[in-house]
Amino acid sequence: MELEQLRTVFRNALELPGEFPVDELEYRGNEKWDSLAHMSLVAAIEDGFGVMLDTDEVIDLSSFDRARQILEKHGVVLTD
Repeated sequence: MELEQLRTVFRNALELPGEFPVDELEYRGNEKWDSLAHMSLVAAIEDGFGVMLDTDEVIDLSSFDRARQILEKHGVVLTD
């Protein structure tokens, strides 16, 4: 799968502009990524990549890079 798909999931879930740079994005690093948006993001990642995140992963999902790592742990290989 393309890394761009994860970028799109982040932009859509956090209601960010289409070309907003998300690769360095961290939880609470943007006013739109609050606790409610975090749960929307989790749901969007689960739907978009066909995975189920456990509670520890939901809590640990603290950045775009960490989301990529969590997905890779679930066998989702993301290429650029």
